[in-house]
Amino acid sequence: MALNFDEIRQLMGELETSSLRDVEITNGEFHLHLSKNENVAPVQVAQGAVQTVQTANETPEVTPNPLDKPAKPGAEIKAPLVGTVYLKPKPESPAFKQVGEKVAVGEQVAIIEAMKLMTPVKSTVAGVITEILVEDEEVVDFDKPLFIVEEG
Repeated sequence: MALNFDEIRQLMGELETSSLRDVEITNGEFHLHLSKNENVAPVQVAQGAVQTVQTANETPEVTPNPLDKPAKPGAEIKAPLVGTVYLKPKPESPAFKQVGEKVAVGEQVAIIEAMKLMTPVKSTVAGVITEILVEDEEVVDFDKPLFIVEEG
């Protein structure tokens, strides 16, 4: 018995969505061990029968990552697409908004360039900008927070 790459990927997807923690299949010289556990021994070729192992349904304890930043208070203005963010309308111009300035719903706060197209970034909230989370000309991902706004 041997599985092709697509069959193994399908098994991995089914394991991910199931309540099983481990699956081990052995048939002749073929051996496959899939596990959701983080510390798993390397896969070894062995002989034996087909076997499926399920561990107790325990919820793993989640410890906070010390590198994760705590959630910022206030509403976020996020990037509507992937691209390069510009905080100024032109290189020699002042920034659209500075920390401490008021912003209204629909007011332009930045521009994102993607594939030579300039897309305005407009505020989705009204309030005072408390933090700018990106640098001018930084490449941003879709939905990346750009500004923190204290609503009011």
